[in-house]
Amino acid sequence: MASRLQGFPNALDWKFAIIAGVGLFSAGVVARGLFTSPKKAIIHPSPQRTLLPTLSDAEKSALPYPPDVLPGARDVDTPYGSIRVYEYGPEDGRKVILVHGISTPAIALGSVANNLAENGCRVLLFDLFGRGYSDNPGDLLHDDRLFTTQILLALASSPLSWTGAGSGKFSMIGYSFGGGVVTSFTSYFPDLVDSLILFAPAGLIRPHHISTTNRIIYQEGIIPEPLLQRIIKNRLRTPLSAPPDEKGKNVDATNAVKAEVNIEYNSQAVLSKKYPNVTVVKAVAHQVDNHPGFVPAFISSIRYGPVREQHERWRIVGRQLSQLNTEKGTSKKVLMVLGEHDPIIIKDELEEDAKEAFLGNVEVVTFDAGHEAPVTKGDQIATAILDFWKRND
Repeated sequence: MASRLQGFPNALDWKFAIIAGVGLFSAGVVARGLFTSPKKAIIHPSPQRTLLPTLSDAEKSALPYPPDVLPGARDVDTPYGSIRVYEYGPEDGRKVILVHGISTPAIALGSVANNLAENGCRVLLFDLFGRGYSDNPGDLLHDDRLFTTQILLALASSPLSWTGAGSGKFSMIGYSFGGGVVTSFTSYFPDLVDSLILFAPAGLIRPHHISTTNRIIYQEGIIPEPLLQRIIKNRLRTPLSAPPDEKGKNVDATNAVKAEVNIEYNSQAVLSKKYPNVTVVKAVAHQVDNHPGFVPAFISSIRYGPVREQHERWRIVGRQLSQLNTEKGTSKKVLMVLGEHDPIIIKDELEEDAKEAFLGNVEVVTFDAGHEAPVTKGDQIATAILDFWKRND
């Protein structure tokens, strides 16, 4: 037996072997940390950095999306990339944040914002990451966490206090994808938000409307990302102003883009006072061709953003309103603006689902329009908002 054990190390030898192994492993980890480059953030620069520096002032003004298309423009440098923010209106006015849709930059809400500012509001808009003149943090998921952070960064950049003591609460307006964003934000920060207004909001789209093609295309890992980005870019280009599919059929992500920008038939939709000929169609087409981060941001937003299955976040807002109304004796509600002919956000379905999610704390206003209602009927919608505030404050 002794001869059999002679080939095995004794207990002391095992201890030395273990200590030596741990030491070598630790040295390897340290060496790897010293000689391996840390993962760097991926920032896709917007046209604000890649295009504008090459243009004259006259050429900038001739762009489909001029950099001064709305008043109070500023570019905010952040660890996530630069954010384009517009803020204007009386400094002592009611504070209102407006968040645009999945494809359109901030100009899509220009008509509503201008009308509110003319009626004494202090409005703040910004281009979501990867849209307009905002960079795209390409290594991050475009989900609630990213958009919540972007809202807070935009607020922090203001010369006014939007969240501090004595600053008062602010109202939030979200259009389409932006509706999902602001509802989620409100569910986490109810003490900051005085009223919530949703234009044809995403978040509760019923599953049977999501096309099989969409499920396959946007499922991560099925199609290589470079190929997928080329496919989506081509689909977004052909043609943006074409009408979306018939109402009630399966929802395709590019159809949602067409629905947002399908306003060419209404030449009276003035979004910018300085540039009355600016249209969402041309602004989005310019974005597709000139913003390297737009398509990746669009794809990531479809995958991870608050587009569907947001019932719990909406119910949280509903419970918050019910509790507030019980404690304060108020009748606070969410205002929801819908288009009668919207092919993407089906009015009857969303009205039913939103009433359930918000526990009845919702008021619905309908316009004779499609998904583009906030773009083409901004003055009428602003009037409805002002009336809503008078009755709910």
